[in-house]
Amino acid sequence: MPNIKSAIKRVEIAKARTIKNAAAKSALKTAIRRFVEALSVDAEAANAALKKASRALDKASSKGLIHKNMAARKKSRLTKKLAKTFAKVS
Repeated sequence: MPNIKSAIKRVEIAKARTIKNAAAKSALKTAIRRFVEALSVDAEAANAALKKASRALDKASSKGLIHKNMAARKKSRLTKKLAKTFAKVS
């Protein structure tokens, strides 16, 4: 543990940010998982879940939680998965 007051404060801030980031990453993974689960239900539910997952990815990217290219890649892959799943059915 640091002795300097400003360093002590930085440690506390780092702990708080770690907790906040972990919660945000967990919420992001949950949104993606819900989309994958919605794929087995129907196209309408999957579209709604894709919209929520895309929004969550964009928010995470804008807040610096994940890189913007990672967000774009995940959105692209989710969209491809949706198209592939319901192209068979139609």
